[in-house]
Amino acid sequence: MPAFRTGLVVGKFCPLHLGHELVIGHAARQCAELIVISYTKPEFDGCAPARRERWLRSRFPAATVLVLDDARLAEQCAARSLPLRRLPGNDAPDDVHRTFVAWLCTALLGRTVDAVFTSEDYGDGFAATLARCFGHPVRHVCVDRARSAVPVSGTAVRADVHRHRAQLAPVVYADFVRRACFLGGESSGKSTMAEALAGALGSAWVPEFGRTWWEQCDGRLVYDDMLHIARRQVDAEERLAADGCAWLSCDTSPLTTLFYSLDLFGRADPELVRLAERPYDAVFLCAPDFPFVQDGTRREPPFRLKQHAWYERALAERHIPYVILEGALPQRVDRAREALGLPPYLKEQP
Repeated sequence: MPAFRTGLVVGKFCPLHLGHELVIGHAARQCAELIVISYTKPEFDGCAPARRERWLRSRFPAATVLVLDDARLAEQCAARSLPLRRLPGNDAPDDVHRTFVAWLCTALLGRTVDAVFTSEDYGDGFAATLARCFGHPVRHVCVDRARSAVPVSGTAVRADVHRHRAQLAPVVYADFVRRACFLGGESSGKSTMAEALAGALGSAWVPEFGRTWWEQCDGRLVYDDMLHIARRQVDAEERLAADGCAWLSCDTSPLTTLFYSLDLFGRADPELVRLAERPYDAVFLCAPDFPFVQDGTRREPPFRLKQHAWYERALAERHIPYVILEGALPQRVDRAREALGLPPYLKEQP
C-alpha cells in the first residue's frame, strides 16, 4: 500500500542525472500517483524542454510529467482559457516558486499533492507553502540530503558532461554525444577512417548499413531497399550514441543512400530526401587520392570520382560545411581531430 496518494517532485533536471532519478524513483515507490514538474528560466544548453520531457517520460513512464518554458506555458494557459502567466526566473524568491508550483498543480493539472520529495533543506518550507495553498497537509520527504548515495550535482555535470557520463542514464547521455559523419566514394577510406577515429577517441562507430544490406541481398537491391537502408542507418546512430564518448563516428549518412537511390533508380522516396537533410556536428569528405581497391563489391574506378563530385555538389547545395581528408590514414586522423578541436593523436611518420 503506497504511503501517499499523490507525490510531487520539482526540478530543473538540466540534465536529468542519477541523483534526480534517486529522488523520483523513491517518490514513485511511495506514491499511488506521481507528478514530476520541470522548468528553468533561463534555459541551459543541451537541456531544451523537449529533451527534458523525453528523458523523464523514458525513465519514468508512469509519472505525470509537466515540462515548461514560457511558450509551453502560454499554450497551456490558452488551452484552458487562463490568464497568461510567465515562468518565474531562477533567481526569484523561494515563495514565488512555491506558489507558482501550487498553481501549476491546481490550474494546469487539476489536482493537489499530499507529499513533496526533495533532497534539499528547503523542502520543509516548500511543503508548508503547498499545504497553505491546497488547504490540507503536505509532507516533505527528504531523500539523500547528504548526497552520499549519488554524489553528483547538476552544476558539476553541466561543467563536463562527458566526465560525469556515469551519472547519466544512456538515453540522457546520448543527447550530448556529437556526430561526426564520413562520406566518400567507393574505396575512399571512409569506413577505415570512421573506425580509426572512433578507436583514437575510445568511442563507438556506426558501420555502413547499406553495405551490410547489399551483402544480405546478394547485391540485388530494389527501390524500396533505399528507404529501408536509410532508416536502419539512422536507427543504428540513435542506438549507438550512448556508447560513444563525446563523439560518435558515423560511416556514411542517409545522404549516401540518396545518391544510390538516384543513381540506381532515378528517383528517391520523399522520406529518404528528408532523411538526407539529417544534420551532423562535423562532416568529413574522404578524397579519392589513393589507388582504387576492388573488393568484389565495388563498381569501376571512374564511379568513385563521380561519387566524390556528387558529394561536393550536394554538400554545397545544402550549405553544409565539410572538411576534406587527404593522404594516408595517420594524416587523416590527425586532420579530423584538429577539425574537432582535439589534439593530434597519430603523428606523421618521417
